[in-house]
Amino acid sequence: MCIEIERRFLIKNNDWEKLISHKTNIIQGYLSSYSENWIVRIRSEDNLFKLTLKKHIKKSKNFEFEYDIPKKEGEMIISEIKNPIIKERFYLSFKGKEWIIDRFKGKNFPLEIAEVELKTIDEQINLPSFLSTEITGLKKFSNFELSNKPFSRWDKKIY
Repeated sequence: MCIEIERRFLIKNNDWEKLISHKTNIIQGYLSSYSENWIVRIRSEDNLFKLTLKKHIKKSKNFEFEYDIPKKEGEMIISEIKNPIIKERFYLSFKGKEWIIDRFKGKNFPLEIAEVELKTIDEQINLPSFLSTEITGLKKFSNFELSNKPFSRWDKKIY
């Protein structure tokens, strides 16, 4: 069984940029119509395609199963996605943990989210100074919800 445990945060400044080890480009979309059950996602990361099955368990825990799919099939599926998520993904290391920063493009610009995967739900980690509000478990910040209600349509006073 594949369990993902992660914490997610908004970002308050660009101090993280000096820690980047590498970057990728992502286009992803959803084949599910609501988030209360299993979510089915297609993702292209630097032209490698994966189909992912994901289900929320509780605040920072999800089931997650990923499968490689052929490029031709991935391109066909992605071409049919109505509201794709487009983002740059940056990988960096901070005090022994790998962090991911997603810088959203298109309808979700200028949203930036940092996330870190944990080994256990109660693992203690050092939080970098570039982090702002923790958004772990806040559904509206999930990529699935952002594909349905992009950040550009939010009332910025209430997030």
